[in-house]
Amino acid sequence: MTQETTSLPNKIQKPAWLRVKLPVGKKYTELRNLVDKYKLNTICTSGSCPNMGECWTEGTATFMILGNTCTRSCGFCGVKTGRPETVDWEEPEKVARSIKLMKIKHAVITSVDRDDLKDGGSIIWAETINAIRRANPETTLETLIPDFQGNKTNIDRILAVAPEVISHNLETVRRLTREVRIQAKYDRSLEVLKYMKDQGHRRTKSGIMLGLGETEEEVIETMQDLANAKVDVLTIGQYLQPSKKHLPVIEFINPEQFIKYKEIGMTMGFKYVESGALVRSSYKAQRHLE
Repeated sequence: MTQETTSLPNKIQKPAWLRVKLPVGKKYTELRNLVDKYKLNTICTSGSCPNMGECWTEGTATFMILGNTCTRSCGFCGVKTGRPETVDWEEPEKVARSIKLMKIKHAVITSVDRDDLKDGGSIIWAETINAIRRANPETTLETLIPDFQGNKTNIDRILAVAPEVISHNLETVRRLTREVRIQAKYDRSLEVLKYMKDQGHRRTKSGIMLGLGETEEEVIETMQDLANAKVDVLTIGQYLQPSKKHLPVIEFINPEQFIKYKEIGMTMGFKYVESGALVRSSYKAQRHLE
């Protein structure tokens, strides 16, 4: 059995359901002007997220910490790979200030992988969360963390500062992990998610991309693995190729198939399943607190 798809034997135009309207509105314009004026570093803008206008209007934004160079070379990701710069210990205060200026109600924090650091960057992670809370006590937080190579001491630093949601993305099915997430391990990511829940964290979250050549059976198996790890929130979206150097899109998944996965996910016991072509990790993130 395969998914309902539109095949891509050669490069073709994106289907209609992947065409996004440009963000508009007073709130979006105000925030865009602030970002440009103060040179604020949001993933929303640097990643050209299709949901930027919708999220900003609802008071949600995503910020990346620990630089913009990753020690890993995932085949799907547009972040550059290389030797990162030294840690900026003023970064936590800078992020907290950005959130205050933008009057963000719910902030999603993510980072590059920093396998070059003994602590994996977890100290800056904890400092950033603490700084945001000092400057923005009413702002709720989601942390989209790396796997920290499975190091529980580093994961415990995130658990200790207790963000409202902790997220770690599985990204793809088991068979494709070695190709899509070259330095990552499928089971290690599941172990990280299960460990956080076993330690008593209230809400965990993960996300996967479709269109890389996975089958429907593999997607459902992956969803079940995440449910078995007691993950609360699941996001499922369409993979889009960042550049010619990255993995190609094998399939565009039809909207009806995304609806089917959502229905299957809800029967598995997830509290929320966001499933759609334009869904990204932080899509409707503020609603996942309910």
